[in-house]
Amino acid sequence: MATKLGLTVLDKGSLSAARELEDFPLKLFPEWRLPLSIAVGLTAFFFFYLLIRDVIYAYVEEKTEISYRIMVSLANKVFPIVALIMLSLYYLPGAIAAFFQLYRGTKYRRFPNWLDCWMLCRKQMGLVALGYAFLHAIYTFIIPIRYAFRHKFISEVVDEIKNNNITPFYFDNTKAWGADSFLSLGILGFFLFILLGLTSLPSVGGSLSWREFSFIQSKLGHLTLFICTAHGYIYGWNKFLLPSNYKWYTPPGYMLCLIVPSVVLVLKLLLLLPCVDRTLTRIRQGWERSQPKEEMVEIKATNL
Repeated sequence: MATKLGLTVLDKGSLSAARELEDFPLKLFPEWRLPLSIAVGLTAFFFFYLLIRDVIYAYVEEKTEISYRIMVSLANKVFPIVALIMLSLYYLPGAIAAFFQLYRGTKYRRFPNWLDCWMLCRKQMGLVALGYAFLHAIYTFIIPIRYAFRHKFISEVVDEIKNNNITPFYFDNTKAWGADSFLSLGILGFFLFILLGLTSLPSVGGSLSWREFSFIQSKLGHLTLFICTAHGYIYGWNKFLLPSNYKWYTPPGYMLCLIVPSVVLVLKLLLLLPCVDRTLTRIRQGWERSQPKEEMVEIKATNL
């Protein structure tokens, strides 16, 4: 009857599922709850962490009032940190699922509920990460027009003139390479980030074949994660060697945010090893590793 009316039929089981189906139109972004909760939690944690390290530390130890940095400078540190961690959490469940399949020797066993829920909301995690990356790009773009930035720049020029300092400015080639590499990787990473977000749209993803979609989301996705992680490492450069960066014996925020993406890239590198990749490919093509008990049953059946 529903088909003759021109409706698309989807089998949702028996009448016992009626209560859940009736409540479905009243749900508010059910697939976005976990990604948004993680994003809000990470944002709150790193905001207060950096607030203590930067603003409160300067006020207590150096008697300097720099609370104005909360609006732009502090926010521009939190957004890229959360974006990179959320992008890492997009690819981490895939690596964990691959190791589950290698351990079990089959693809037909269901993943644990926590991993299943995690994998179902990966798309939303990626889009939230893209939103934070957009905020980071916009905040970085407005830095030169800030009052504090212009005031500091003009003050440095005036001080040079007052001190009659005519010594030519020393050009550090290493710092120039680091700065240009940092900016270049940031631009490339943001471009690939946008490409991943566009292909996740149904209108764009539907026009791609499965192989094309898999190539963009997997191969280019891990390349995006690698570039963004390298962007963070070059930002740190040799700052981790300076004791002054460990305020109140706490590491800088960028060091904390590099932990998760580094773990994901190492796991991906392990999965790309020929022996591991060959076995995983066979499992995903339907091959199953026989269990010892099953082998004994087959031997007894053969003898009989």
